[in-house]
Amino acid sequence: MVQASLARRWLGGLVDQVAERSRRLLGSTPAGDDPVTQAEGLARRLLSETGEASGTLLATALCDAWRAMDADQSNRFLTRLAVGFSPDPESLAAAARAYLADATPATAMRLNEVSEPPRQELLRRMNMAEGGTATIVRLRERVLERLRDAPELAPLEADLRHLLGSWFNRGFLQIERIDWSTPAMILEKLIRYEAVHAIRGWDDLRRRLESDRRCFAFFHPALPDEPLIFVEVALTDGIAEAIAPLLAPRVGDVDPAKANTAIFYSISNCQPGLRGISFGNFLIKQVVADLRAELPNLTRFATLSPVPGLARALKAEADPALAPLFADGARVDESYDEKLRRAAARWLVGQAQDPVAKFHLSNGARLERIHARADLSEKGLRESFGVMVNYLYDPSSIEANHEAFVARRDVPHGAEVEALLAEPSRRRLFG
Repeated sequence: MVQASLARRWLGGLVDQVAERSRRLLGSTPAGDDPVTQAEGLARRLLSETGEASGTLLATALCDAWRAMDADQSNRFLTRLAVGFSPDPESLAAAARAYLADATPATAMRLNEVSEPPRQELLRRMNMAEGGTATIVRLRERVLERLRDAPELAPLEADLRHLLGSWFNRGFLQIERIDWSTPAMILEKLIRYEAVHAIRGWDDLRRRLESDRRCFAFFHPALPDEPLIFVEVALTDGIAEAIAPLLAPRVGDVDPAKANTAIFYSISNCQPGLRGISFGNFLIKQVVADLRAELPNLTRFATLSPVPGLARALKAEADPALAPLFADGARVDESYDEKLRRAAARWLVGQAQDPVAKFHLSNGARLERIHARADLSEKGLRESFGVMVNYLYDPSSIEANHEAFVARRDVPHGAEVEALLAEPSRRRLFG
């Protein structure tokens, strides 16, 4: 009891000392300074601080200060990070001259040391704060929103992308199956983050988590309540050709033990601040492995994917065979099925500029089938005249397909797509 009492008094004294030091550290910023200048002062003190406890307090204060800024203040602070926390030009030039004069490991290490922007170390130290990782992800989201109009932020974006790519590599990610027993807080976020086929309330979500469905998400230990990306899977008998049956209310489930195909019908990235940091390919490969282990009867793994850039590309190409579709209020009926399928095949194989296509092809899938009138929703008609495609993930050819696309820009495709490309009487669009 005496030892416990002494320990409590010692710990309480330590907390008081840290709190007092924190007040001295944070109270030295002039109250009259604007929030951007105050935050910059905190950032420079954080870079010079050597104590872990004091560094954590400064990092927390800096994160809090940025989150409290209005849009204009935030913009000015990000610009100061991009411009004012760059490598010292004189030190960098001296290190470069030393390396050119004597290219040794020591001079190379020195050049590497002085070429790293101080803002990278600042961001690492900000990450020590409670909620620091989430703040940095939000900070990059803001940078990406402004980058087109504020190119001076490009160095800051490069540093953020570099650091977040390291912090969110596959070794840190945890895959979890989402089902109806998952905490409601996570389920609500699935409804909010669904980016492909909107989830219309709790009944719709429940249907997507039934026994003939699977949902998996990646999480990071620093963001335990925030899914980073999730995939929705339908267990089916054969490859799905349209989205409506997969999204329909429950009308007789497929027995998972008898299903032979897993259809990935929605993949949603949840964090705009992690855009361009690829972990979707890891998710798909892990889900394929988990499904094969759970359901050995599954023999095919395919997507039912949108083609969001197709309508825009066809309008730009002005194919006369499809011209009637370009008018406002035009109706897509069966008379356009083959024309749209052939045009989609030529575009996807000829250029593969569609972001969904590039994602799956770079991950080792092949373009297997193309379906007309597969998505008759307003969004589907607007973006692709209703066309959807299947990308097939064949475990035996994933690596070869990946190499073909990444190294040579070849688009691996199946026999049905090849037949659509073989029509000799039509000019080859997009080729």
